[in-house]
Amino acid sequence: MQLCSFSLRDQATKRYGIVQSDGVIDLTLRLGADCPDLKSLLQRNGLRDLAAFSHQPVDYPFSALRFLPVIENPGKVFCVGMNYADKRQEFAATLDAPTLFVRFADSLAAHEQPLLKPATTAEFDYEGELAVIIGKAAYQVNAQDALQYVAGYSCFMDATVRDMQFTWFTAGKNWQQTGGFGPWMTTADEIPDPQQLSIKTWLNQREVQNDTTASMVHPVAKIIEYISAFSPLSPGDVIITGSPGGVGKKRTPPLFMFPGDEIEVEIEKIGRLRHRIA
Repeated sequence: MQLCSFSLRDQATKRYGIVQSDGVIDLTLRLGADCPDLKSLLQRNGLRDLAAFSHQPVDYPFSALRFLPVIENPGKVFCVGMNYADKRQEFAATLDAPTLFVRFADSLAAHEQPLLKPATTAEFDYEGELAVIIGKAAYQVNAQDALQYVAGYSCFMDATVRDMQFTWFTAGKNWQQTGGFGPWMTTADEIPDPQQLSIKTWLNQREVQNDTTASMVHPVAKIIEYISAFSPLSPGDVIITGSPGGVGKKRTPPLFMFPGDEIEVEIEKIGRLRHRIA
């Protein structure tokens, strides 16, 4: 099952629903105030109750929607750096433990919403990544049990202001509207092994990243074990699991994003996330 967050183009009310081939089934209409958004549904362990709605007719075609970030208000967004073999080689990374930094919820951008290149940079880089959405409280969990705490997976464009990273990744990652998140979440039952997914990025229809999640140095289960050892994870929290090699900073000549460019991330069994640069 795939779930998205959205509003209607002619209304401000925020909604969420089940994604079908021809549109969306509105769960906000069916579940009401008890579960007003996808995060609250996860907090109530509500995924198991959605099968009853999955065969109903869609309420809105995609043309009527304005997408929102899959989880618009996550309590925590952890990001893992240097987590693919080729990326580590490009940046000569040597640290064995996962490299962690944070994103803030107000830096997120929805599918087909513009990503904003800061006027002060000429080094706005792309990083296509797999996002993990936590489905139930997780604290000090073991890797062998960790995937039981995952609600689902999504695409992420971790756009980076390279000349503001320095030695602290967070400074280059939290500019307004630079973290693309969507278009929707595929529930974990549809992806029993998150280490067997192809991941590709295109800049202006040119393929610039192509790898599989099998190339992760630290797989999803180990990342959850590592983070939950010191930080309790809650339903709706998000973990961004790292980018493959091929980023613009390490190309010759460098390849960065500028206003008018189109950037896309596609992950197997999930979908294709798309943004224009503004």
